[in-house]
Amino acid sequence: MNFTIPGEIEAHRQRLRDFIDGEVMPLEADRTAYDEHENIAHGPLADMRAKAKSLGLWSPQAPVARGGMGLSMTARAVLYEEANRSIFGPVCINAAAPDDGNISVMAQIGTPEQQDWWMQPIIEGAVRSAFAMTEPAPGGGSDPSMIRTTATRTDSGYVLHGRKWYITGAAEAKHFIVVAKTSDDPRSGLTAFLFHADQPGWRIVRRIGIMGPEEHGGHCELDFDGLEIPAENVLIGEGRGLKLTQTRLGPARLTHCMRWLGLARRCVEIARAYAEEREGFGIRLIDRESIQMMLGGLAADIETGRLLTMKAAWEIDRGGFARREVSMAKIHVANLLHKAADTAIQINGARGYSKDTPLEWIYRYARQARLVDGADEVHKMVLNRELAGAGDGFFAWPVDD
Repeated sequence: MNFTIPGEIEAHRQRLRDFIDGEVMPLEADRTAYDEHENIAHGPLADMRAKAKSLGLWSPQAPVARGGMGLSMTARAVLYEEANRSIFGPVCINAAAPDDGNISVMAQIGTPEQQDWWMQPIIEGAVRSAFAMTEPAPGGGSDPSMIRTTATRTDSGYVLHGRKWYITGAAEAKHFIVVAKTSDDPRSGLTAFLFHADQPGWRIVRRIGIMGPEEHGGHCELDFDGLEIPAENVLIGEGRGLKLTQTRLGPARLTHCMRWLGLARRCVEIARAYAEEREGFGIRLIDRESIQMMLGGLAADIETGRLLTMKAAWEIDRGGFARREVSMAKIHVANLLHKAADTAIQINGARGYSKDTPLEWIYRYARQARLVDGADEVHKMVLNRELAGAGDGFFAWPVDD
């Protein structure tokens, strides 16, 4: 087993670290750099994106021929973790959800024409995108087979009716992927479509307020009332929407884990720095055994998350689906992020609860991690199903031929 990374990736990582530490992190302390939804404002974001491009740190997931870095999943794991040591980091290098996952899946399954008009502007940073699958009850959530939004065939394409909600980035997105029902077949009844925000027949019902800071474009409820989509904007064919969701969501869950590991590391960095300088009752916090146990435990948990994440990335890079590996990583890292933020706030005391550090931001953001792209309980059910089917083979080591 080889746990090293190529020298080229390490050079990218170091350059990215310098960019995050020197350019992006200072913006966290400047309240004018935030928008009204507690994310980086568009002006500072444009500046950071221009600098990232000049440093060759732009769109790690996108093909080189289209202006990206063309990195493997294992290489992305290294860079995404480093980027999200800042709460603003991923979006500055065009590696934030949902654009990150949309670029990745379109690079895999989009036709050249679809990639030209739909994907290329996202890679260039000219537009933002969204992935519309989740619906209000009784529609589809973690179970895509329950989707109720319909796409009815016409002479020239399809007409959509239905409702979606908690669609990340929708308020600022121009390019959308939407998943709708085209038949009652349980395996081939879903189809994925591309559309542009300027097309008539749909609207944003509301931007849903959430507990934590929001991604650009928020989390919105959408209504489809006659949206017409031409046949050429179907992704990978009618009835293959479930395949599309599987292709997109597995790697997207994993890139969430990569980014969350960066936030967890940042929590430890802030906690350690404060514990080293703060004294009470004649002793520094860092010299107290209780604090050492907190930080040491987090260090072990972060490394466990990195290994789970990297194994899943390795499995994807070698052509596997990595279902169980992604689910394991998703469960562990989502819970780790919440624990890291909570522990860092406890060590920092009132300072951690205030807005003097990004810890309270991370804490509010972290609670969604156990819900997005499948709740903990769903992933545990997936693992149990895999265990039941594979038996002892569940724990088998991959073997070289």
